[in-house]
Amino acid sequence: MQIISRCVVTVSLISGFALMMLSPAILAGDGAAHWSYEGEEGPEHWGELSEDYIMCSMGRNQSPIDLSRVVDAELPELEFEYYSATVDEINNGHTIQQNIKPGSFLRIPSTGASFELKQFHFHSPSEHTVNGKYFAMEMHFVHADEDGSLAVVGVLFEEGDANPVLSKLWSFMPENPGESNQQPVGIEETNLLPPTRDYFTYGGSLTTPPCSEGVTWIVLKSPIEASAEQVDIFKKRMGAATNRPVQPHNARLILD
Repeated sequence: MQIISRCVVTVSLISGFALMMLSPAILAGDGAAHWSYEGEEGPEHWGELSEDYIMCSMGRNQSPIDLSRVVDAELPELEFEYYSATVDEINNGHTIQQNIKPGSFLRIPSTGASFELKQFHFHSPSEHTVNGKYFAMEMHFVHADEDGSLAVVGVLFEEGDANPVLSKLWSFMPENPGESNQQPVGIEETNLLPPTRDYFTYGGSLTTPPCSEGVTWIVLKSPIEASAEQVDIFKKRMGAATNRPVQPHNARLILD
């Protein structure tokens, strides 16, 4: 079990819209308005595509953001308990998502809070920036507690050596939107998270429609590595950049 020494102190309830993020996919044709990362259905137009997406244009606490102008804070410890023998990997047309069977958790012992890991997925280039710097890719671990509150852990990738976990996951990556594959891949916190676990935390939103707010974000400071080839495989499969532009800080505090 790995312990993180610092984290966020509050988690807000979110609307039922956030449950869409926990489902196997956010797919066009499932009753939701189609959206994209470019053109007339791109991020600058998301709020116009559906009444359900109004927060994408009207929200004041939107994600991602540039992680800068941080405030030092003493934050409680976190425990990651990730255990999964198999993953259900789906191409949902916007990302490659790994759905995880029940039993993996993010816990905050000092508060008694517990969030179950539902899925993780990827964006390239990174959605969050650090002092204006983009990274090659970003991985989001989406957790929910019993009330539906979300805590999302972001892990940044920089180009370097090939990542062994990505090598396994990319080996059975579904080719077309809506397709999925299930394979035995051992998922643990030790092979998914960086060994140094300091991070930034702030209150934000989903980074895709419906852009629901009330999401607690935890972005680990230390990036992990992926090869240029691995990043390129993801980009070619998605066909376009898959990052929402950074959003205004407004009155939010970013804790460090």
